[in-house]
Amino acid sequence: MAVNLQKGQRASLDNSMKMALVGLGWDPNKYDGGYDFDLDASAFICGANGKVQSDEDFVFYNNPDWRNHTVWSSGDDQTGGSSEEGDDEQIFIDFTKIPDYVSKIAITVTIHDAAARRQNFGQVSNAYVRVAKIDNEFDNQGETVIQFDLEEEFSIETALVVCEIYRKNGQWKFNAVAAGYQGGLEQLCRTYGVNV
Repeated sequence: MAVNLQKGQRASLDNSMKMALVGLGWDPNKYDGGYDFDLDASAFICGANGKVQSDEDFVFYNNPDWRNHTVWSSGDDQTGGSSEEGDDEQIFIDFTKIPDYVSKIAITVTIHDAAARRQNFGQVSNAYVRVAKIDNEFDNQGETVIQFDLEEEFSIETALVVCEIYRKNGQWKFNAVAAGYQGGLEQLCRTYGVNV
């Protein structure tokens, strides 16, 4: 049975979990802007200082696979469907392959071309993240062990740090962050030390 978390809460992942699926879903509100919502999930693979060691430590639509399926993306869903249909985008993690220097994986969502399209997270509802235990890289459903529904209103933000999966005393844990930023993906890249 899944543990439901609220913003700021943390939970430990089962030590038996070798691979995880991080599923993200959302529903764009009905609005008259003329553009689809293209929300993009990304992962920043960070060292102890909270920054990436190199620009390669960043999984997103133009770099979907880090270190031969250690952390990888399901691909870019450019239409932002209904979360009732399941996850809109997914990030996969193989804990058995993660190098020792990695202490945190930040999972983020940004709105593509938000400024030009005049879009922000205030126009998105029913956003969630779930962590599921999977047995292999082809399992895109898994057994959900953590669920975090983002209930906060983000009226002007175009980027969100949804959660962090971090290592403490040799154990992987989940932190429900839900921190909003303006400036989209570029701002997140600066925050985590990726050159833009």
